[in-house]
Amino acid sequence: MDWVPAISRWIHLLAGVTWVGLLYYFNFVNAAAAKAAAADGTGAGISKHVMPRALLYFRWAAVVTWLAGAALLGSNFGAAFLLQKSHLAIGIGAWLGTIMLINVWWLIWPNQKKILGMVPATDEEKNKARRVAFLASRTNTMFSIPMLYFMAAGAHSALYFS
Repeated sequence: MDWVPAISRWIHLLAGVTWVGLLYYFNFVNAAAAKAAAADGTGAGISKHVMPRALLYFRWAAVVTWLAGAALLGSNFGAAFLLQKSHLAIGIGAWLGTIMLINVWWLIWPNQKKILGMVPATDEEKNKARRVAFLASRTNTMFSIPMLYFMAAGAHSALYFS
């Protein structure tokens, strides 16, 4: 048994579940909870204690998922990212995951730091940051559906792409 693919597959799976699970948590649970908590004045606990920790796991799970996925592709990395026919399904999934990773690190995280007061920002900057983080997060949520499909299709391509 080749241990690198076996270990990479488990790391990819566990980190991916963490990443997508937190993505869904942020979009389907936390957004409404934070709004309600802010309305009744109890939001400090969420923004001070929950969000920074959850975002730490979220962004590093994204990196670990991507790196483990790249390790799984191994010598097929180029074929997947160039969307060659032999690796089209997994390549589309890999590209969607890459775009999602970029959204996490370049859009969501920098804007969340402003929203949570980790970096100085005016109220106007915070409002803009909320909108950008919201749109990037919703984009990732929508991308996660076809990404998961193509990741599964890549592993079982004969079922989907004869």
